[in-house]
Amino acid sequence: MKHYHIVTYGCQMNVHESEKIAGILSELGYESTERMEDADIVVFNTCCIRENAENHAYGNIGMLKKLKAARKDMLIAVGGCLTQQKGKAEELHKKFSYVDIIFGTHNLVKLKEYILKKQTQKKVVIDIEEKDGEICEDIEPFRTSYPNAWINITYGCNNFCSYCIVPYVRGRERSRRSSDVINEAKALIDAGYKEITLLGQNVNSYANGSDDLSFPQLLKEIAEIKGKFRLRFMTSHPKDFSEELAEVIAENPKICNCVHLPVQSGSDAVLKAMNRKYTAEDYLKKVEILKKHVPDCALSTDIIVGFPGETDADFEKTVELVKKVNFSSAFTFVYSKRTGTAAAEMPDQVDEVTCKRRITELIDLVNLQTRVQSAKYVGKTVEILCEDYDVKKDLYLGRDEYGRMAYFKGNRDLLGEFVNVKITEANGISLYGDIEE
Repeated sequence: MKHYHIVTYGCQMNVHESEKIAGILSELGYESTERMEDADIVVFNTCCIRENAENHAYGNIGMLKKLKAARKDMLIAVGGCLTQQKGKAEELHKKFSYVDIIFGTHNLVKLKEYILKKQTQKKVVIDIEEKDGEICEDIEPFRTSYPNAWINITYGCNNFCSYCIVPYVRGRERSRRSSDVINEAKALIDAGYKEITLLGQNVNSYANGSDDLSFPQLLKEIAEIKGKFRLRFMTSHPKDFSEELAEVIAENPKICNCVHLPVQSGSDAVLKAMNRKYTAEDYLKKVEILKKHVPDCALSTDIIVGFPGETDADFEKTVELVKKVNFSSAFTFVYSKRTGTAAAEMPDQVDEVTCKRRITELIDLVNLQTRVQSAKYVGKTVEILCEDYDVKKDLYLGRDEYGRMAYFKGNRDLLGEFVNVKITEANGISLYGDIEE
């Protein structure tokens, strides 16, 4: 039996893309292995959104040099965002000559073809398509995340935020047909999946300019599918967040009262430089609309500090916004310079010491807000979808609809079940409790 091992970097969209890679490899007769040393093919699904992910990929590919020398028949393939950057495929080939296959984000569908081709020739297979990839409905993902399942509804992005490389490596925005999305959701729910997450760089602009369903309409259609399940979505761009969407969330109990709405900065000057197309006031108005219809909605966000030109006054405006909104959680990042983006050429790049000071202050604030919100759970009973088992803690774990993680004991296999858990302890973002039968 042949085995594969996939190394995934980056966001949830990359995780789901790796499930598609696994589906292609399964079709070729490969089975998964946790040990890279036992694999007949290793595939790196890379990310270049931030420098750390790119550096990790290079480091891990480099570590395979000795293993490849000892096992010459083993195949190494590298795909994803990193390879799609201009000149990166050639750089990879020059730096890691033992890599067998290099492919881009637009031609993942051809991975089977590349593997079969490499198996019959000695020459390295390198294929990076410049045009936006076509949406392929023929790849059956090999899902490994039960009871959760992810569904892409869009690919690429049209926003061109000045710091972001996604439009350059993922192409312009393309939307799947609503009928295909709905059918996939139905099949997953029929197969027993309990949580569906719709994915896109900007789900709010789904099907823009077409006669297909709008994003709120698509959500509503999926929420009406029979069965007990939760429905989530990410990522939601503030400029396109509508009152109709807030109303649909409020009216459909299967849609989680949990929205990820990246603000990135609280400074209008920085937001303009980022090309985000909204002001801090605009963002707060969207929050008001959401809270009006869904008062208990948990709101999470992304924030970048140290963007070129960001002053202490700009940063303080971000701090003020975070205090005002009181996010349930926030993913905080130091600005990462990406070659090929507009921000990379901007003057006034913020120094490392200042960035470290700002990110530390922001993380402390976010952690404080999270602890205060978690403490409010103690003594309450919440519905948790059991997602996994932590061997080290000897506890099951899962989230409530607001995204809070809870740990609890169980006397039987609870994976994939909805259970009521009385929370007895809160530790930062994590909750602990006991099942109420």
